[in-house]
Amino acid sequence: MTIAAVKEQLHEYIDHADGKKAMALLAFLKNDFSEKEYVFEEETISMLEERLERYLSGESKGYTLEESMKRINNHRSKNGL
Repeated sequence: MTIAAVKEQLHEYIDHADGKKAMALLAFLKNDFSEKEYVFEEETISMLEERLERYLSGESKGYTLEESMKRINNHRSKNGL
C-alpha cells in the first residue's frame, strides 16, 4: 500500500470518526510521536482540529466503526486497493 493510500484512508477515517475516537487518535499520535520527537506540520494539526470542530458542531456527520469499515471496504473494492 502506498503512503498516499494510507493517508487517504486516515483522512477518510478522521472525517467520519466520532468525537471520542478523534480525540483518542489525536492523543495517541501526539503521545507516540512526542516520544520520537516528531512534530506534525502546522497544516496537519490545523486540518485535524478543523475536522474535529466540524464534527462537534454537527456540521460533519460521524460514523460508527462498522459504518467506517464498510465505507473503506467499498472504496477499496472500487479502487482496487
